[in-house]
This record gives sequence, C-alpha cells and structure tokens, in this order.
Amino acid sequence: MRTDRLASALTDLKSRLKPGELRLDARTLAAHAGDRWFASHLPDAVALPRSTAAVSTVLRFAHENRIPVTARGAGHGYVGGCVPQQGGIALSLARLNRIKEVHEGDFVAVVQSGVRTQALQDAVEARHLFYPPDPASRADCSIGGNIATNAGGPRCLKYGVTRDYVLGLEAVLADGTVVRPGSRTHKNKTGFELARLFVGSEGLLGVVTEATLKLLPLPPYRGCLAVGYDAAPVAAAAINAVFAAGILPCALEVADGFTLAAARKRTGSRQLEGCEAMIIVELDGQERSVRAELRAVEQAARLPGTRFVQRALGAEACERVWQVRREFSYSLRDTGLTKLNEDIAVPRSRLVDLFEFAQGLQQRHGLPVACFGHAGDGNIHVNVMVDETQPGWRERSEAALDDLFGQVIAWGGVITGEHGVGLAKKRWFPLAVSPELRTLHRAVKRALDPRGILNPGKFV
Repeated sequence: MRTDRLASALTDLKSRLKPGELRLDARTLAAHAGDRWFASHLPDAVALPRSTAAVSTVLRFAHENRIPVTARGAGHGYVGGCVPQQGGIALSLARLNRIKEVHEGDFVAVVQSGVRTQALQDAVEARHLFYPPDPASRADCSIGGNIATNAGGPRCLKYGVTRDYVLGLEAVLADGTVVRPGSRTHKNKTGFELARLFVGSEGLLGVVTEATLKLLPLPPYRGCLAVGYDAAPVAAAAINAVFAAGILPCALEVADGFTLAAARKRTGSRQLEGCEAMIIVELDGQERSVRAELRAVEQAARLPGTRFVQRALGAEACERVWQVRREFSYSLRDTGLTKLNEDIAVPRSRLVDLFEFAQGLQQRHGLPVACFGHAGDGNIHVNVMVDETQPGWRERSEAALDDLFGQVIAWGGVITGEHGVGLAKKRWFPLAVSPELRTLHRAVKRALDPRGILNPGKFV
C-alpha cells in the first residue's frame, strides 16, 4: 500500500477505535519495533486495544485493506518474533491484562493475554493452586507471549510446557472473526484440538486475547540441591544417575564452566570457584517425601569429581539457590560479549555429546560458547559469544550456528525448544522441517490468513 493511502487508512481506523487505542507518535512506534533480539523495524502504527472487540476491529480493517499486523505480548522474546518486519500495525496486547477468574473448584484460571506470568502464579498460589510453566522471564513476559511460543522453563521436566495447560482460548482470526476453541473442562475430545493449533504459532494464525488455563494443587513443600563438579562429563553422569534412581525431579538444570566463571565474577560466590559444571535439582511434594528423595538425589549425584553440595529445604532456601541460576544470562552479558542465545533441544542421551560438541565448536570457530539450561529434558541454551568489534564476527558466528544446528538435527534434535523460530532461526527452518511439513504449514496459514497479513516476513 502506498504511503499516502496507508496514512489515510490508518486515520480511518483511528476513528473506529476509542481514544488512545491507535498511536502514531514516533516514541510509541520505536517502543514497538522489536524485542530482545537484534532486529527491529518501525511499524506505521501501534494498536493498543482494551478489548477483544477492538482487536477484532483492527484485524477486520487490516484484512480488508491488506495491512500487515504483528501481534506482540510483553516484547521479551529472543528471536525477533514480534518485529513488524513489513511495517503496518504493531498490535500490542499489553492492555488486556485482567485475571478474570480463578476457580478453585474447577482448577482453572481465565486470563487475558497481557497478564504477566508471575502475576498469575502469585494470584493462584495465594489460593493454594499452581500454574507450573516458569520461563526465566516470568516476571516480565505475558501469558499471550507464552502461548505464542509454547514457553517452557525449568519445571517443564515434571509438569510440561504451556500447551499442557491450555484448555481453551479466545482468538481473533485475520479477518476479525472471534473464535473460542476448547473449553474449561480438563478433558475434551469434541472435534479437532484447535485450541492447541494456536499454541506455538508465533502470531501467524491468529491473535490470542484470552486463555482458560489448567491449574494444579500447590505442592506444599520444596527441596533443592546444587552440586558442583570439576568436569562436565561428571555432571552428565550425575544427571543419568538421578534418573536411574527412579526419581523425577521438578527441575534439573545444568551449567558449564564458562557460564559459572561469569556467574562467579558477577555474584562473588566462592563456591563456584574452579567449577567446570554444576547441576541444580529441585523436588516438590509432601515434606517427608521431598526430604527422603533429596537424600537419594544427593547420594546419586555425589560422584568422584564433586566439588561442593549445597542443600536447600523450604521455599525461601530454594529461591536462594535459584537466584544464582537466574543470574546466568546477566553474567554472560557482563563479559562485554554479545550473547547469541540458541535454545536447541536434543534427545536426553545426547547431553554429553552436546557439551563435547560445544567445546569443539569453540575451538573450530574461535568463539567462546557457554552452555546452560534444562538438562532434564535436553533443552540447552547454547550461547555463542561474539565480539562485535572484531572483523568477520557475523560470518564466523553464522558458520558456528550452521555447524550447531546441523549436528543437533542429525541427532534427532530441534533448533528451538522454547523461544520459537521468529526471524533469528528463519534461515535454518528449511533445514529443520521437511518439504512436506513446510507445505502443510503453508496450507494451514492460507486457510486461516488467506491474505497473509499476520506477522508477515517470518518462517511461513
């Protein structure tokens, strides 16, 4: 659409919305140009709807006038998923931020998509209920963004990821049609699983405005164990030993030596000095069983090469252990290098192979590589660290990622476990997904968004 026609169309749209629901000022446009990845592109307008009806108005108008629309949650993604690559309208769900219902008898919560994840967790835990998905950015990210990327987090080892808690949705299709797939029951086999079709769709199929989420009883007690090792293979052996003991932790995290050295420098922790690997294991449930299983975990994890064991009992003590884990990303940023955060996932049996491969990757390409993440389910953040002041850094980093993704796929792994494809991994999508499945993706996209206005320029 020509600039003058687009300006005229946006003026028309503004008249159909309430005051403040369509913004055209430079500051607002700049604030909605990207996420936490490196790409950005200014939209032509920012829609800030306060209701599903307003979202429907925006999409119906955009569909009729073939204006691109890129939905966004809190803007904390890592892959450029909400970058309005072709301009048009950036559609923010930030104002749809009400927790509409927490039903203790039904074990469900009904929330608008702009609700922050931790705000929901705090609200339900006050009623002794539990919403387990816990992305590291839970204080900042939104439920709608979690649904768009099928977010996970440490607790997904035991409890599953966002899709496992989506019972029903309210979503607005590209032409403005409002649909409500799913229900508030915990079982439902009435037709296709259309609610889950939108989970992980990265804003390409529709805009989620509300979610009905499954809740669980809040486990009354937590216990945690942090164990440091003098070599990464020892940590991998300890992880296998924990599972061999017949224990399913709530979370099981791992970090390599580079990450721990950066964390030690940031936190001043003497405990991390000389550690080449660390695992964090959390258990939850009844106090007696947690205490007993924690002793069994310690016995399994205390192998030759163990440097320290830190035990934590109760929620407050566990949070102190997790605080170190939450510092990992900030610690790597403190190095002054740029962190290319790749959230690959491999079959669990390939963890040792992955850490060894990461060391080789570092040597081949002359770039530091820091690995940490969700060892329990094979979802490891392989961070390629680059110095943008050095010539040729982009070519070397892309060559390193070519090697990484190629090997991960050869092992039967995937190029993204929880962040999504977005722009960051668009180059490797054809490598990761067969031609037949790419054709199927396009068919679904055409069926729900025939004019291609939703989040254009991404992987479909």
